[in-house]
Amino acid sequence: MDELPDWLPAWCGEHLGSGPADVLFQSRQVSMVFGLRLVDGGDVVVKARADGGRASSCVAAQARLAERGFPCARPLTPVVGVGALAVHAEEFRPGGEVLHGDSPDVAVRCADVFARLTAELAGVPVAPPLPNPPWVRWDHTDSGLWPAIDSLDSRDQGVVSERIVGTAERARKRLLAAGLPCVLGHADFEAQNLRWQGWQVWAVHDWDSLAWQPEAALVGAASGSFASAGPPTLAPIESSEAFLLTYQDVRRRLFTAVELEIAWAASVWMAAYNAREMALCGGSPAGADALRAQAAERLRRANA
Repeated sequence: MDELPDWLPAWCGEHLGSGPADVLFQSRQVSMVFGLRLVDGGDVVVKARADGGRASSCVAAQARLAERGFPCARPLTPVVGVGALAVHAEEFRPGGEVLHGDSPDVAVRCADVFARLTAELAGVPVAPPLPNPPWVRWDHTDSGLWPAIDSLDSRDQGVVSERIVGTAERARKRLLAAGLPCVLGHADFEAQNLRWQGWQVWAVHDWDSLAWQPEAALVGAASGSFASAGPPTLAPIESSEAFLLTYQDVRRRLFTAVELEIAWAASVWMAAYNAREMALCGGSPAGADALRAQAAERLRRANA
């Protein structure tokens, strides 16, 4: 287990009562995630990330939803600081399958889950998990259009098309003008973060990505991103529309005209952010291609 960070075995012993015996899986992207089998036979997931104070609220919200029976992994520890890292452990919740597809039928199934998730979060008393994840941080106060991220800003910005930049500028202007109240919501609601057993959702993952934004903006972002099972893409307009309609039906309230505009604007901002990141990092152009095809109509619906 030489691949584990030096601090991790002792952390497990102190906070879980048993050290790691085997590594089930690991991922090192935005967060470091380690699936571990402990010496006592238990399986756990340990997550660690550099954090600006968000993690405690995210884990507390996840714990509350797990207590209520929502399909998500149950946290086993509070957040513990390890140097600059925020670390916690949660139960290992394997199983289920990714739901592939971007049709309106898939959108309806995903929107039903998102509506139930958001309704559950409405009653969770935690401090806002700020700053928001960068892909929905259109409300940042950094200079320039995009939130400041050294690993992206240091790259050649010339590879980002003027179309992506212009689209993001229009969407952000509309979002900032809304003045809607913020709520707690899941800001990375993608196919790769959900697992299904038949028609029932088995697990919603990535609770590190909770955000504090207007409800309509969170729903709008999810309506565009729900089909992303790998590199980020943008769902078809008719599927985003089905997502928004289903969400309102499940929550039993209609969005105002302004809320609908904000939902469409948020779908554009997130898609533009992702397209920029993919361009800078040499990733998949699928999201940029979809944005180019849909931007004009989405911006029209956003009144942007």
